[in-house]
Order: sequence, then structure tokens, then C-alpha cells
Amino acid sequence: MTGREACLRLLKSVVGESPADQTEALLLTEDSSLTRFAKSSVHQHVAEKNRTLILRVIKGKRIAVLATNLLDRSSIRSLIQRAISLAKVQHPHEDFVSLPTPKFIPGIDTFHENIKSLTPDRKVKVINDLFKMVKRKGLEASGSFSNGEVEMAVANSLGVEAYQRYSDLVFHLIIQNEGSSGYAGFVSRDPGQLDIASLAREAIEKASRGLPAQVEPGEYEVILEPYAVSELLSFLGFLGFHALAVQEGRSFLCNQFGQRIVDSRVTVYDDGLDPAGLQIPFDFEGVPKRKVVFFEEGAAKEVTHDSFTGNREGKDSTGHGLIPPNTEGPIPVNLFMKGGESSLEEMVKSVRKGIYVTRFHYTNVVEPMKAVLTGMTRDGTFLIEEGEIKMPIKNLRFTESVLRALSRVSAVSKERRICSEGTVYSRRFITGVVAPAIKVDGFNFSGVSAL
Repeated sequence: MTGREACLRLLKSVVGESPADQTEALLLTEDSSLTRFAKSSVHQHVAEKNRTLILRVIKGKRIAVLATNLLDRSSIRSLIQRAISLAKVQHPHEDFVSLPTPKFIPGIDTFHENIKSLTPDRKVKVINDLFKMVKRKGLEASGSFSNGEVEMAVANSLGVEAYQRYSDLVFHLIIQNEGSSGYAGFVSRDPGQLDIASLAREAIEKASRGLPAQVEPGEYEVILEPYAVSELLSFLGFLGFHALAVQEGRSFLCNQFGQRIVDSRVTVYDDGLDPAGLQIPFDFEGVPKRKVVFFEEGAAKEVTHDSFTGNREGKDSTGHGLIPPNTEGPIPVNLFMKGGESSLEEMVKSVRKGIYVTRFHYTNVVEPMKAVLTGMTRDGTFLIEEGEIKMPIKNLRFTESVLRALSRVSAVSKERRICSEGTVYSRRFITGVVAPAIKVDGFNFSGVSAL
């Protein structure tokens, strides 16, 4: 089953058969493949085709959510009956008001037909060409190459009808040289934008600077590449940029709206319609996306809403509903940080003694209300002295408040990059963060990583 008419016809029939007070049907289809490689050898290729129907029914204020990938008439009727039975025994959700009503959704093209050219044979050929390039340098390549086609359709008993088709690809590359490594990543909806040679050069340059030395942990000036910045922004989105976190008193933005809490160079927002990112015209409730600004020149401004959190406050949804059942809140998935006036080279030259960080990994939350995170640097960590990148260093563990770090930003790059980890282990729906590089005048490294 593919196409707008077929998907919406199915969902409207599901909604029409439901005896609930309100009903929502969400359909997600996926046709994807993933190729992994390590030590300059392709070692795995997997593919998945799936379609999932997620049904949300409301009886009074009692809510039930069930899902199935059996879409024959008998299975759907059984799903509806089980959902109604389940709703009857739920505790009432007193804050629930209503599912969303229809709103105009702008037409955006998010699908590129050339995604179909990425067959397994084609992908292996591209990767083998990469291996040849890397081998000439005496290095090894590891990583993954994932691509997919996704359909998303939503209909509810109040008249919402929304459909969108997406293409996507995500490429992760790690180049290794004895004890050193370098990383480059790419995400896009258009395979025509993939430039393997450029990614290889980026990662090779970082892996070819010699064996890493060890430096003592402590507070340093840092240059964070967009990969590292995107990681920090994603955690801010999860921890506090959404209304549920504020309503529950667990957001770092509580009682801070209107106040400057990070440097004035920092403007962070979410915009599903910005073509610089991975555009998503509406959310999983069929509500059109609206731009939401979290930090405007350092000041806390607003947060995202879905229909539930919006109705709680008498506000409209900003188009940030996630896949039900969603207990985490309307987390933003199209984050941007505004670019600045510097170049990456200028920022490096301004550092007397500091650390250059390509990206972070194994990042976890320490103190949610202060946005304190801990994690490790990875695949390109260097010592900067007197404005020059001197040598690679062993990976460091950081323990730092993202808010504190952003309050110490002294330069932001003009250039921005879209970054994504992909969604390999869950329902495929690729999102990205558009981030610049930044200079932070004081970033705390708490230890040396054993990895």
C-alpha cells in the first residue's frame, strides 16, 4: 500500500468504524536498507519493509493506544475492539481536552526519486571506491550507509487528513590509523548531494596527524565542530525545550522566560519548514509545523507544544506531537542554531591553549535542571596551542552544563552543517540538527577516556 489516496482511504475507514468519542489513526510505512562496513570490508547488509498502523481512541477522558502491522479488514476490526476495551479500563486523563482539528498544511516536496538508485550493488560499489581511496593512504574505513523511503499518514474523527512521503540517507564514516581516528557524517533527502570523496578527505585529514598524546583534564577553551554542537542541542531539546517539561517543573527554562541565560550570540530554534534542514511539514497528529524560538540572542523565549500540552494552557499546538503513546513530551526534532560571523579557521587562531572536538559519544544526563551532561570526545580530538592545531590527543571525558557552555560562547561560525545519528534501531523517521561550530571560553573535562 503506497500513495496518498490509498493510505488516507485506509485511515478514514479505520476512523469511521471506531465507536469511540474521538479516534486517531496513524500509518507509517518503511522501505529501507542498511549497509555496514568495518576494517575496509563490507560485512553486513540488511533491509526492511514494514507498515504500522497506530490507533488512538478516546472514551470520555480515557485513552488507549494500540498498534499492528496486520492491515487486513479482520485484523483492523479486532484492533478497534481491543482498543475500545482497553480504553474502558484506563484511568481518566483529566487534563485531556481533544484531538486536534484540521489546519492548513503547506505543500513541501520531501521525496527524491533518485533514492531508488541506491540498490545494494550500487552502495557496495560506492563503498568499495571509498576503500580504494583510503587504502592508498594506508588507512582503514568503518561506518554505515543507510537509506530509506517512508510514508506518514494521519487521520482523525475531527477531520484531520495529512500525508507525506519522505526519502532519506545517512552516511557515517570513521577512518582509522593505529591509535588515531577521524569522523565525517552526512544526511540528506537527496542522494545526489552525497559526496563520498569530500567526506573521506575530511575524516582522513583527522586520522593522519599521528599518534595521540595525553593531556591532563581540566577547563579549557574549546572549539566544537557542528557534530559536537548538534549533540548538545539535541539534549537541550529532550530535557527542556518542550512544554511538558515546563508543565512538570523539570525544565531548565522554568521561571526563566524573558531572561538572558546564555550568550547573546546564541539563537536556537526549531523549524520543520526550513529547507536548510530535513523538512517535516506536519507532526504525528497531523498538525502543521510552526517555527519555535527557544533562545533569541541568549534570552529564553518559548517552547514546543503538542495538542495535549497546548490544550492544558489554552494554546495551539506548534506541530510537535510525536508517535503515540508519547510520555516524553513534544520534543523538537528540527533544531537549528543560528550562524555567526566567524570562520572555523579564525576561531582556531584565536585559541591560546585549548581543545578541538569533532564529536561526542556515550553522552548521558547528570543534572537535568541544569542541563549537565557527561560523555566522551571521539574521532578527532586535538590540542590547540597559540592558534594552531598541534597534535591529536587521547579522548577526554567531559562533565559540563550545556547552559554554562553556551553562556561562554565567544564565537560562532558562519557555516552550518546538518547532522543526524539516524534511527537505525527504531521506526525509521530521520531527523537532523543544523548547527555551526562554536568557540567556548571554558569547558570542563573531568577525565581521560580509556576508549
